[in-house]
Amino acid sequence: MQKIAAGLIGGLMLAGAGIWVAQAQTLKSEAAAHPRIAAAIREMESAIQYLEAAPHDFGGHKAAAIRDTRAAVVQLKLALAYRAAKDR
Repeated sequence: MQKIAAGLIGGLMLAGAGIWVAQAQTLKSEAAAHPRIAAAIREMESAIQYLEAAPHDFGGHKAAAIRDTRAAVVQLKLALAYRAAKDR
């Protein structure tokens, strides 16, 4: 019984990985189709890293800036994912 369960779990993991790879490739093609959005995501991720490493808190705005920029990155990635799903 444990072997069956392990086999099922392994199969599901492989199937999930295959779906993830296909989605990643589709998202990559969407990023290529929308280079300004892809560039904005990269720039915002860079800004987050910069803010996190900064020794000061920018007048108390650092935490909110990081939080809101992360939210913006999520929304842009969701926009690309939506477009990718529609383009299939």
